[in-house]
Amino acid sequence: MSTTTAAPGVRLADAGPGLVTLDPVRTALLRGLDDLLTGLAAQLAAPEVLGPPLLAADGLAKLDYFRNFPHLGVGAGRFTADTHADLAAGATPGTRLLEPTGHLLPSATCYGLLLSLEGQDVGDGIRLSAAGRCFRNETHYDGLRRLWGFHMREVLYLGTKDGAVEHLDRGAEYITATAELLGLELTRAVADDPFYDKGGSRARLMKLDPVKHEFSAPDGTAIASVNRHRNFFGERLAIRAGEHGAAYSACVAFGLERWVHAMILAHGSPETALVRLNAARA
Repeated sequence: MSTTTAAPGVRLADAGPGLVTLDPVRTALLRGLDDLLTGLAAQLAAPEVLGPPLLAADGLAKLDYFRNFPHLGVGAGRFTADTHADLAAGATPGTRLLEPTGHLLPSATCYGLLLSLEGQDVGDGIRLSAAGRCFRNETHYDGLRRLWGFHMREVLYLGTKDGAVEHLDRGAEYITATAELLGLELTRAVADDPFYDKGGSRARLMKLDPVKHEFSAPDGTAIASVNRHRNFFGERLAIRAGEHGAAYSACVAFGLERWVHAMILAHGSPETALVRLNAARA
């Protein structure tokens, strides 16, 4: 278990694998990076919203979530009523049964926003920006590169096909420009991460026309991505774009802890990375 410095003589211990406690310097890095990355939302006039802390399993099932990511889901459970007395008497919580709630913790910020728009008409298009704590049940965890719980900022678009393309083009330009400003060297590559049934026609189409590109640090850590959903979510959730039919959607995503990792990797220490970030924001 690693520890980080909070103040002279005080150490903050991580809570376990994939559960990192950030010290003041790394916390300042994360907050400052998030503030800088909201510049994309400002450029695109995407208002800030706050998504729900839990997602209905039935809603995620409509989006082929469990066909594609059954290994990532982290369910929300609660203690059954018949265990309350034992717990109050000091019973070990880990031995008590949990009952399912029918909800999962978010594994990406955009799912809650998309589900909140089900059945609506977004006209010629809307944009939303949100940051949230996300959770993924990974096979292993690795510092800030791969976490059980982490922060993700996304800028989401729903509307026309052309609007979705423009959204991602501007998002990719912003990622590249921001990385240069921060002294980060990123590579862009196609990612094999479909959000729909891997055996379906859309998955086969993705091999000819990729829908996701990732931007990675020199050690291979993907810190940002641009994701083109076509009209998949529009069709599944009956979200329309006026006379254009089922809405096309796209999102630009930033893994904030991974940006912190990339900054430390590039500049040698959290303190030096924070100096570079503050200079970029000045």
